[in-house]
Amino acid sequence: MKRVITYGTFDLLHYGHINLLKRAKALGDYLIVGLSSDEFNEMKNKKSYYTYEQRKIILEACRYVDWVIPECNWEQKINDIQKYKADIFVMGDDWKGKFDFLKDYCEVIYLPRTPEVSSSRTKKYLEKKLAS
Repeated sequence: MKRVITYGTFDLLHYGHINLLKRAKALGDYLIVGLSSDEFNEMKNKKSYYTYEQRKIILEACRYVDWVIPECNWEQKINDIQKYKADIFVMGDDWKGKFDFLKDYCEVIYLPRTPEVSSSRTKKYLEKKLAS
């Protein structure tokens, strides 16, 4: 069984997220998603619209996702890859090169993002609409 692991906040889940998850799952047999905890988002100065538990429920409903684990810090990736026997680490290509150090533990693949959509852009649009 080939295991794939990816990480993210996955706030305001949109078709770009689904495209990424679908392509990640197609690389193996089992997809593990490390979902940023609320505390970790706070450390990154990020604020999610939905709580960790709400985002976890949404991700678990996605047919491409086999298991959701909490992402609590940047450093846990090596441990997770070893602990869950991940063969492939996947991230969006906006992170290209940032996780190359993981090549000592598994294959690292950067997938293209869906350029016309992002959670940040959606949040800005909604804030603008609510303000007017």
